[in-house]
This record gives sequence, C-alpha cells and structure tokens, in this order.
Amino acid sequence: MQCLDSTVFWLSWAFIAAGVAYLFADRQVSGPYGRYVPASYDRRLVPAALGWFIQELPAFLMPVLLALTTDVRPGLGKGLLLCTYCLHYFHRTFIFSLLTRGKPMPLQTVRSATIFCAVCGALQGHNLLHCAQYDDSWARDARLVTGLLMFFLGMAINIHSDHVLRGLRKPGETTYKIPRGGLFEYVSGANFFGEIVEWYGFAIATWSLPAFSLAFFTMCSIGPRAYYHHRFYTEKFSDYPKTRKALIPFIL
Repeated sequence: MQCLDSTVFWLSWAFIAAGVAYLFADRQVSGPYGRYVPASYDRRLVPAALGWFIQELPAFLMPVLLALTTDVRPGLGKGLLLCTYCLHYFHRTFIFSLLTRGKPMPLQTVRSATIFCAVCGALQGHNLLHCAQYDDSWARDARLVTGLLMFFLGMAINIHSDHVLRGLRKPGETTYKIPRGGLFEYVSGANFFGEIVEWYGFAIATWSLPAFSLAFFTMCSIGPRAYYHHRFYTEKFSDYPKTRKALIPFIL
C-alpha cells in the first residue's frame, strides 16, 4: 500500500490543532466525564467498563487490521514500534476496562472517544507500516532507546497509579479519598503524568509527526484534567498535602 503522506501530514496537524482547541475549551470547566459530569448533561449513560472497552477498542484494532491485511516488509515499524503502540491500547481495552470502577460515562463522550481512537489507530498504523522508514542503525539510535525507556516507564507509572485509584474504594463505596503511594506522593494526576510520558516516549522512539501529534493531544486533553483533580482535592480535603503539584513534580 502506498504511503498517503499528504493525508498523514494534515491529519497530524489536525490532531495538534484539536489539542490546542481542547486545551482552551477546558480552561474554565473540565470535560464532562467522571466526577465532572453535570446531572443535566446527558442522561444516556454507559457503564464505565463497557464505555472504556468500546472507545479504546478501535485504537487497537485499526493498526492490527492494517498489519494483517496489507503486504508490509518486516522491520522496526511493523514489529517493535507498532507492537509498542498496540500494547498500550491492548491494556486499556482488555485489562483496564474490565478492572475500572469508574462512574457511568455519557454516551456522547464514548461516541466522540471512539471516533478519535479509530482515526488515531488508522493514522499511527498507516504511518508505521507504510510511511516511516527505519534502517538497521535505528535499532541502536539513542532516540529509539530513550523513547522506549520513557514509554515503558510512563506505562508502569500509569498502570500503578490506576491500581492505587481502584484501591481507594471498597465495593459499594462512592466517597472520594486522597490517593497515596507511588507518584501520587508528588502529583495529584500521577496516572495522567504516566500516560503523557508514555506518548512522548513513543514520539521520540518513532521520531515522527503523527506520534508527536498524539503525544501533544494527550497532554492537552488530560493535562487540564490533572489540574481540576488537584483543585478538587485541595478544596475538598483540608489535610491534602500542600507539597503536591497538579501534574509535573516540582513544576505544575
């Protein structure tokens, strides 16, 4: 299959522009999901586990289907880098979604996230399989090694932080509690920080505009959520640790 380089270029910039728009839209009020869903927003709700499964699945399936249905030469793009991308969404689709104890999600949010994940999966898959070129020297390149280390470090932080959050409530409980342990000792949005590190690591490892656009959009979309979580904790709990930052240790 021929590389659709013009489509990849403009779609990547569309992701970057969408990230900027999302960032400005979230300046005053957090996006409507989780604890920030207004009672009047959308009464058509989807159970959290089902919602996460539906919306994350396309991001995993699209590159897998592309790899299985097109003739591509073996290499870092099809092998290591594509598998790295798919690993994140395999976990989010088949593990995280089954373990989550989150609140029901508005159908509109699930629909929008599903479309995003489908386009994102197609973009990243097509770029790695048909556009990006990696010779044998890339396996020893500092960008690949550094990027992969960042990716797996961020993924570990993200998974551990989600584990901490799930353990805050016993079955049937609905009250919010202060998360403790791991990177939560330093930031309020440890799970968000981990995912941002993941995708910037992936962007460095692939050294491509599509991967950067995903990392940038992720930062713009969940970065403000970390800020609102931090504000929520500081306002709700008088004993919330004053040394914690919103997203980045010692900075934000």
